[in-house]
Amino acid sequence: MTPRVARTDLGSAHVLLTGATGFVGQAVLERLLADHPKTTITILLRTKGSAGADDRLRMLLRKPVFRAWRERVGADKADAIAKKRIRVLEGGLSDVPPLPTDIDIAIHSAASVSFDPPVDQAFSTNVGGAVNLYEALLASGSTPDVVHVSTCYVGGLRKGVQPEASLTHTVDWRAEYRSALAAREQVETESRDPELLRGFIGAARAEHGKEGPQAVAKAAEAARVEWVTAKLVDWGRTRAESLGWTDVYTLTKAFAERAAETLWAGNGHKLSVVRPAIIESAIQHPYPGWIDGFKVADPLIVAYGRGQLPEFPGLPDSVLDLIPVDYVVNAILAAAANPPAKDPQYFHVASGNSNPLPFHEMFEYVNRFFLDNPMPKAGEGHVIVPDWKFPGGNQVEKAIVRRERRVARAARWAARLPRTAGTRDLTARLQRGASDLETLRNFVVLYRVYVQTEIIFDDTNLRALHEALPAKVQADRGFDIPSIDWKHYLLDVHFPSITDLTRMFSRGRGGGAAVTPTAAKVLPERRDVLAVFDMEGTVVDSNIVLQWLWVKTAGWKILTWPFRVVGVLARLSGYLRAEKRDRGEFIRSFLRRYEGTRVARLERIVRGGYTNTLLRHTSPQAVARIRAHRAAGHRTVLVTGSIGRLVEPLAGLFDEVVAGEMHERDGVLTGYLAKPPLVDEARAAWLRQYAERGGYDLRDSYGYGDSHADLVWLDLLGHPHAVNPDAALRAEAQRRRWPIDRWSRTGRSPKRGEIEAPTRSAAASEDIPEGVS
Repeated sequence: MTPRVARTDLGSAHVLLTGATGFVGQAVLERLLADHPKTTITILLRTKGSAGADDRLRMLLRKPVFRAWRERVGADKADAIAKKRIRVLEGGLSDVPPLPTDIDIAIHSAASVSFDPPVDQAFSTNVGGAVNLYEALLASGSTPDVVHVSTCYVGGLRKGVQPEASLTHTVDWRAEYRSALAAREQVETESRDPELLRGFIGAARAEHGKEGPQAVAKAAEAARVEWVTAKLVDWGRTRAESLGWTDVYTLTKAFAERAAETLWAGNGHKLSVVRPAIIESAIQHPYPGWIDGFKVADPLIVAYGRGQLPEFPGLPDSVLDLIPVDYVVNAILAAAANPPAKDPQYFHVASGNSNPLPFHEMFEYVNRFFLDNPMPKAGEGHVIVPDWKFPGGNQVEKAIVRRERRVARAARWAARLPRTAGTRDLTARLQRGASDLETLRNFVVLYRVYVQTEIIFDDTNLRALHEALPAKVQADRGFDIPSIDWKHYLLDVHFPSITDLTRMFSRGRGGGAAVTPTAAKVLPERRDVLAVFDMEGTVVDSNIVLQWLWVKTAGWKILTWPFRVVGVLARLSGYLRAEKRDRGEFIRSFLRRYEGTRVARLERIVRGGYTNTLLRHTSPQAVARIRAHRAAGHRTVLVTGSIGRLVEPLAGLFDEVVAGEMHERDGVLTGYLAKPPLVDEARAAWLRQYAERGGYDLRDSYGYGDSHADLVWLDLLGHPHAVNPDAALRAEAQRRRWPIDRWSRTGRSPKRGEIEAPTRSAAASEDIPEGVS
């Protein structure tokens, strides 16, 4: 029973706080420091990387939530207060260290807030953490009043009013806990089944075969690990639904409550359970709009602002139960100051009963905000947000399936087209469309229950506790839910805070993979830096097939052209299959067409019309970039799978050209390579050796490539550039946030005599390898 006049002062209590680095935990710690000056606070902190627990505390106290308090008392005094009042225990809830014997209040706010983690992780953090904490408290001899922070949604899949009381389920939570922890070993064993492994290898070879065997093995193992994770996520989601809960998060939070009731209240100790709804930014304290990263509803709001959600399966009359974080903190501390006399007490910190926000009203505010404050659309003005009609879950699902099929068909069609600027733009649009669809589907799966809920959380106990607070502190330390003006809070406080966070996050990540005609940065002058250029598709708008045709058209009678072209076309599909499987195989196969060619004749052809054709197909942007690197003192290297004699017209642009060589016999090409082609992993191995022997710093070096096969060696360099990339390399470049350059033949290509002689060559320097030894 809540007292007639509730206490608000914690006095000189010794408070144990878990989850101090989390969203709610930070805000609780700030309130304790700012408004309860006699308290002593013990927090659990793990080491993280090279940062010890004390280092992490120093970093924590410089976060925005503490800014107003630090400014009010002064930075030096704030540090002195923290040193005097905060005690750090190094450890976490998986291995709770011995706890002090004089704890008066324990606030357990640590938890995994992911809706869909693997089942073993969810149980280990949320259930195991609670079990370990309460067992450690019992072992310590302390008898604190415990505030266990849970969630309103622990009641599971229900309709109607959910009371502020203990849950009524009869599930054996201990058995479920043991089963969840054993799940990983079972799934890991299953993932190593030969049939599954063959599938992983086959898929990896199809996608990464061009990169080399180690890339295939790495991708296959990554696919196995991803399969394990997906299996464990599905295990948790399905088990939760089978027991009547929305997801594994709410299931494990329900079991954590039962652990608290069993282990703590069941042993005669005082327990308060605080169940917040969807916690969002502060309405007042420490300042309006304070938030620490995106919370539950925010990804949905931002995705809508970005135009990624054309429709959504929410029920328009469903209540979206939001609550500002400072109301949650105030309720936690009020519960801590007013423990129950005997039986556990429960509080729903929710708005749905006293001040409901229907989903359609929330949408109207979001729509209005982004119409008035549209988000930028890269290179295309601003995003125009859609107008949702709420057609129902089934209609939205059908629309998603139709769009997924259309995008998949278009992607298969685009993959067969020649690689041009138009097809690259088409592929990029299709990739964005597929990404948006994936975002939409993920949101539908994760949020469906929360935007279609028909449950109302009773807040009788919470309202009674607020009304029992002294009138003079209710505005600052209370939680007057009916007083929230949703229009003001959302339009003027919350939406601006999360869109500011979005822009700040984008700036911190560089705003995305840059797509530019060419890099405009001034290059730093260095002598220990490489600039490595792939040739085909990067420096020159060609491939070895085109080069062969140029050779033939420049050196053979015109009447033979059709027959030679027809011969290539007849085997084109085979060449393409070989190129997709293994670029080295493709090069070996196609260069067999030079069998019987006289070397002297080939050299005359190259000196003749072939050179003019090659230079016409050389990108002016590439030439400018190469010259910029040389001017900065970087060693420029052209690496190609083509024949060295066919690259000679470009040799003067570079310090060195590393190319393939064909086997000769009596001045005639045999059609065989003199050594394996320098592609994918072989090129990466060569580059590592080249840098080591030449004393070059790969971390500050540059690379330019166009194909997924170039990924493995580009990844070695500190400044990789994807130039006119194929779909697979483009996707990887976007994921890794590499620059994407568009080079073309627009502009003036170099002419004969304009390409200077090389200043250095590998042959002239014995300490630099010419290829793979």
